[in-house]
Amino acid sequence: MIYYHNDGIAIRSMVKDDIEKFVNGFLRQGWHKSYELFKNYYNQQENNDKSVIVAEVSGDAAGYVTLLPYAEAGPFEHRNIPEIVDFNVLVKYQKRGIGNRIMDIAESLAKEKSDYVSLSVGLHSGYGTAQRMYVKRGYIPDGSGVWYKGKPLEPYSVCVNDDDLTIYFLKCLGKPRKQNY
Repeated sequence: MIYYHNDGIAIRSMVKDDIEKFVNGFLRQGWHKSYELFKNYYNQQENNDKSVIVAEVSGDAAGYVTLLPYAEAGPFEHRNIPEIVDFNVLVKYQKRGIGNRIMDIAESLAKEKSDYVSLSVGLHSGYGTAQRMYVKRGYIPDGSGVWYKGKPLEPYSVCVNDDDLTIYFLKCLGKPRKQNY
């Protein structure tokens, strides 16, 4: 499915050819993202377990995000709130508005299921750009504190500032329904 197409940029559902394009694109920028990861994303999309939204620029895979229909872990598990997971724009395509276009589509799809959408973001400086973008887009911390390796981190606990140290955010997409969060 094509969600957006203009000025050489297309935002669409993942296709099988994207697997190899993303693996190679991330390798060129010095990151290892496995073939199996993207193959699993594609298969999960085909099974309607998640949406995989891809940005394409002049035929190149430029970025992606996955959207779970409902959070499978974290503070919003079992609360029927969609979750944005694994958002990436390749470095050479950053600062062109591509990430915001991808997020616009993900939020639009989430709104079909809920008035809210959630996400988790890492706390180290490598996530700084994403942290700032989420706040600018209206995401607010959910108040559950810092999470580490998928569990709430107790105050004064020892942890490592790695990719598993995260904080959850929530965004209201429409008129909020009365719910306890």
